[in-house]
Amino acid sequence: MSDKTRGGQFLVKETKCEDIFTPEDFSEEQLMMRDSVKEFVDKEIWPNKNRFEKKDYAFTEESMRKAGELGLLGVAVPEEYGGLGMGFVSTMLVCDYISGATGSFSTAFGAHTGIGTMPITLYGTEEQKKKYVPKLASGEWFGAYCLTEPGAGSDANSGKTKAVLSEDGTHYKITGQKMWISNAGFCSVFIVFARIGDDKNITGFIVENTADNGISMNEEEHKLGIRASSTRQVFFNDTKVPVENMLSERGNGFKIAMNALNVGRIKLAAACLDAQRRVTSGAVKYANERIQFNTAISQFGAIRSKLAEMATNCYAGESASYRAAKDIEDRIIAREAEGSTHQEAELKGVEEYAIECSILKVAVSEDVQNCADEGIQIFGGMGFSEDTPMESAWRDARIARIYEGTNEINRMLSVGMLIKKAMKGHVDLLGPAMKVSEELMGIPSFDTPDFSELFAEEKGIVANLKKVFLMVAGSAVQKYGPDLDAHQQLLMAASDILIEIYMAESTILRTEKLAKKEGEAKVQEQIAMAKLYLYKAVDIVNSKGKEGIISFAEGDEQRMMLMGLKRFTKYTNNPNVVALRETITSKLVAENEYCY
Repeated sequence: MSDKTRGGQFLVKETKCEDIFTPEDFSEEQLMMRDSVKEFVDKEIWPNKNRFEKKDYAFTEESMRKAGELGLLGVAVPEEYGGLGMGFVSTMLVCDYISGATGSFSTAFGAHTGIGTMPITLYGTEEQKKKYVPKLASGEWFGAYCLTEPGAGSDANSGKTKAVLSEDGTHYKITGQKMWISNAGFCSVFIVFARIGDDKNITGFIVENTADNGISMNEEEHKLGIRASSTRQVFFNDTKVPVENMLSERGNGFKIAMNALNVGRIKLAAACLDAQRRVTSGAVKYANERIQFNTAISQFGAIRSKLAEMATNCYAGESASYRAAKDIEDRIIAREAEGSTHQEAELKGVEEYAIECSILKVAVSEDVQNCADEGIQIFGGMGFSEDTPMESAWRDARIARIYEGTNEINRMLSVGMLIKKAMKGHVDLLGPAMKVSEELMGIPSFDTPDFSELFAEEKGIVANLKKVFLMVAGSAVQKYGPDLDAHQQLLMAASDILIEIYMAESTILRTEKLAKKEGEAKVQEQIAMAKLYLYKAVDIVNSKGKEGIISFAEGDEQRMMLMGLKRFTKYTNNPNVVALRETITSKLVAENEYCY
């Protein structure tokens, strides 16, 4: 595994386009799976959007059972427990295409296949897996995940729910309140986190939702979006749980919760992709049909700009999400080859790329919200109406920035985890940061670079953006040391730089790989999207870099760092952004849909 880029190393290692996986690399089997999922969604989910919007919870459950009959609930479950045993990329692909029609079904699917099933698959004993996982994989049973409490949200380990061992030692009695529990209204089994005694960390339990066992619920929550996703408060009152239903070891619940969230974060990014494709396609179709001033509004520059940005962000999200998914899959395969069990390999594989999972969760959840917002704008007054799909897409998108850890938490986590990896020696940040400091003290080169190869300048700019992060984060760590956690606004600025680097680089590498395969002439639109995304990323890095530097540096140090920032965010040849957008939108309008 030593030759593989580890999590977070994208920042300090050059990645070649041949070394990343892209959506153009899907196998025939994966493409068949994608098409079967799309067929299911287009037949069963999309035509019934109004039923989801009218809070038809029974229809959500019915749709989930149909997905189970097709095997779609067991894609990530090993074959020995009734699943399809697919690799990580394939599970991402299914999550992507099954989630775009409505957030209600997407949430039910994600909660069940992810946090409702996965903790048992990855942490359960053999007996627990044999008993529960086949029923969850088939859709005979549904799962839910009880972590959040009124006083324990982002601070997940502060939960007050108690588990008390019975006098005869045969079972625990769980008492407490959980809230925002997805699938609660129709679930058969809960993953419940509770504290035993005065333990520092919470413990996980598998709790069957049986009658007369001290389990009660409030009515369904009425929410801004994901309206037909069952969401209830759940109360446990001396609920009996056999001791053999403890999940993993006592006090291991916080670790289970965090690792489940790592997987949930990258899967959430995938779950936001097809929503963007559908919104963009809907906006293009409407713009082509809507006539104003005797002209289709798709011909107006203000609309064309929006369509180009929507498509570009979706393309970037695809590029980064599947790059990370394949890195995780390769890590899992390598660990299995070294003798790890599938459970251990998957846990460690995802944990290795937890930084990328947080990056993707933030970037793609914000892109889908912006996409839906622009979709409404393109529809104008009609976009505000429930008769068009845009307003429900906008409402459904809003939750993505909150669950699986808020975007603020994930921003701070991404930088915090990177620094911890550096301290453990897993990512060498110190050496490259010192080189950047030396470069700042030196005289810049005035040679004219050779930009004859595709993306030569763009890749040089990405390398310079990495220097910005190392300059800002390195100086901040030097100044604040272990107290850096207290400077949240600085961490947020550094995180935005980190996010833009990963997203821009992934987009460029995907497009470079595609151009080498198809020829530059055939992928002019993708080249334009890669360049447009980078141009916008440079602006964000410049702004956030300045904000960070001014917040902690003074005098000569500040002046030198600001000069460095200007040097590292400079284009030799500024791209014609309007021309790039025109290239992208012309094909969208001609194809009448998102076509990348």
